[in-house]
Amino acid sequence: MASGNERRPANRLSEVDSAILARAPEHDLVPSLDRIAAVCGLLGDPQKAFRAVHVTGTNGKTSTTRLVERLLREHGLRTGRFTSPHLLEVRERIAVDGEPLPADRFVETYDDVIPYVDLVDGRSAAAGEPRMTFFEVLVAMAYAAFADAPVEVAAVEVGMGGAWDATNVLDAQVAVVMPVALDHQRFLGHDVASIAAEKAGIIKPGAVAVLSDQPPEAAQVLLRRCAEVGATPLREGLEFGVVAREIAVGGQLLTLRAGGTYEDVFLPLYGEHQAHNAACAVAAAEALLGATAGGLDADLVRAALSDADSPGRLEVLRGGPTVLVDAAHNPAGAAVLTDALREAFTFTRLIGVVGVLADKDAEGILGALEPVLDEVVITRSTSPRAIDPGELGEIAVDVFGDDRVHVAARLDDALDTAIGRAEEGGLVGGGVLVTGSITLAADVRRLLRAR
Repeated sequence: MASGNERRPANRLSEVDSAILARAPEHDLVPSLDRIAAVCGLLGDPQKAFRAVHVTGTNGKTSTTRLVERLLREHGLRTGRFTSPHLLEVRERIAVDGEPLPADRFVETYDDVIPYVDLVDGRSAAAGEPRMTFFEVLVAMAYAAFADAPVEVAAVEVGMGGAWDATNVLDAQVAVVMPVALDHQRFLGHDVASIAAEKAGIIKPGAVAVLSDQPPEAAQVLLRRCAEVGATPLREGLEFGVVAREIAVGGQLLTLRAGGTYEDVFLPLYGEHQAHNAACAVAAAEALLGATAGGLDADLVRAALSDADSPGRLEVLRGGPTVLVDAAHNPAGAAVLTDALREAFTFTRLIGVVGVLADKDAEGILGALEPVLDEVVITRSTSPRAIDPGELGEIAVDVFGDDRVHVAARLDDALDTAIGRAEEGGLVGGGVLVTGSITLAADVRRLLRAR
């Protein structure tokens, strides 16, 4: 008979997932680097074992992090990648050489890290402070896994903000700040300048700061931070940028300029925002690899970006009718999504399936989507933070009008209703867009995979 220590890996993985998820979630935190710094110190500071590109911003972080990692991997380096949140499995967040940690390695990493987490939790409890959050434990696991692999470089996405985000125990050689807008105001501040100040905290002394095109009030804060710590700023539109772009089947064709100029770059992602994400990623890879003077090998850049993906970001999940999913969860993200839809798709009729979390600007999200949606089906994700569909439906009626709004308590019913409305009367060329929260994007990907 097998002993308890010989349980099947699938059972042990489930136990580990449950133990991690039982901790305080990402949005329920006490801002501090003390806990994660203590655990990393006990682990021997694994975050110092590799070079890193650290990515923050309000929107575009995940896609840009994935693009940076893909560029670095194409140049022959062993890579780590940390992104959040996950869409299907927690393991997605921690990747080595572009692949999520295998189940057995994920479990081993947890088992290696958890004794030190428990020790820090005990100290926190004695001081009347909270134990480590779900996100902090995953950051510790990521850095431990990267050091153990070992990776040469890591592309790391900030969870929230920057200065006190758990990932910021890194001293990254390159910091990337994607566009700053209003989001997570409870933690980050109620204006763009305050939010930019929090995000500027990832720019470390002597680093290179790759700054995407920013609102003036954010740009001022970020450039001041660079001056204060002696970081070198690279600004989109000045030191690097998108020279040209045209729509192509399955994506877009780009010319990018940074230290070098890269022509005929095919990017299999939709929307102008993804072109800007790619430009930031190329500038960051150049900076980390020390290639800003002459640029990178253009063939390697083309190979890397043509192989890029970003699950849940204007992703086509099925055809007949086309079902798209996008993780836009704030008004700025919804506005970018709207522009991309107009540019890349020609639906005769587009039905939205929308669910929003309670701490988000639901009216702003719906208002940004209204011009491109013929009708909307309001629902909710599995997140306990999701707005009740009835309540969100009332907001939607104010934006869309009563005759364009439907409400379904369950996502599967909402999706079926939307598909039916898209195909009404035998209409050809209809589509469905599922959006409003990352958890809803994850839920619909899981649902369609099961079907």
